[in-house]
Amino acid sequence: MPARNFPPDHADIGALKRRAANLRRHMLGMARGQGQGYIGQGLGVADLLAVLYFHELRYDPQSPASRERDRFLLSTGHYSIALWAALAECGVIPLKELSTYGADGSRLDMSTLDTTPGVEMIGGSLGHGLGQGVGQALGLKLDGLPARVFVELSDGEMQEGATWEAAMSASHFGLDNLVALIDCNGIQADGAIVLAMEPIAAKWSAFGWETQEVDGNDIAAIVESLHSARAQSGLPKAVVLRTLPGKGVPTLERREKAHFVRIEPGEWDSLVEEFEHEAANA
Repeated sequence: MPARNFPPDHADIGALKRRAANLRRHMLGMARGQGQGYIGQGLGVADLLAVLYFHELRYDPQSPASRERDRFLLSTGHYSIALWAALAECGVIPLKELSTYGADGSRLDMSTLDTTPGVEMIGGSLGHGLGQGVGQALGLKLDGLPARVFVELSDGEMQEGATWEAAMSASHFGLDNLVALIDCNGIQADGAIVLAMEPIAAKWSAFGWETQEVDGNDIAAIVESLHSARAQSGLPKAVVLRTLPGKGVPTLERREKAHFVRIEPGEWDSLVEEFEHEAANA
């Protein structure tokens, strides 16, 4: 059985909070090295990735391509800064490699490449993650394997027609080994999300998914939602996560345009100080 950090019936919430803080710390270091990056989204999903990689997923950090592993697909490939932080924190890639984020020749690009250990899909073009997740989940069912597939996608990707084709297919095939994790942060490249998407949870339910909606920055709520999603109900599972871009750094939380953030060199010290103050008092 692939290794896991915590047994599935128990979550150490305090430990998961510390992991999430470490992920944010890693991300700030990576973005600081480049002076820019998709840091807003990364900080927003740190709590989700902490729960996934240190509680929910079945995987072996020493054998990330194990056939029995649970799969995590990051459909929003530009969130790679968060995935690199998680893969380093759990031991799939070396921590020291994080300093190469965004550099020429690095495995840690600003969008995911499947040549990096622990990456399940190339995520540069949006709207394709759920379709790939459906294919993988169906393949696991046909092979009789108990592994599950988790697909992170964004509220912006819900404007892609392919997302809904995949959603219909998942319910048609009864893929209860598939969990969609919809990051609803309300932003796109130029500011607020373009199309009115609400009610989001009701849309997924209407497409035949067992749907929950939670605060995506509440670790206990995320743990409980994923615990509920383990039930073999014959339906795919959707968790709508309401996240805050820049979570953990008040200055970034208040930025109107937090999709791709550029920080002046003199600002980094104050941002890191803000984060450490927030983390110490969380």
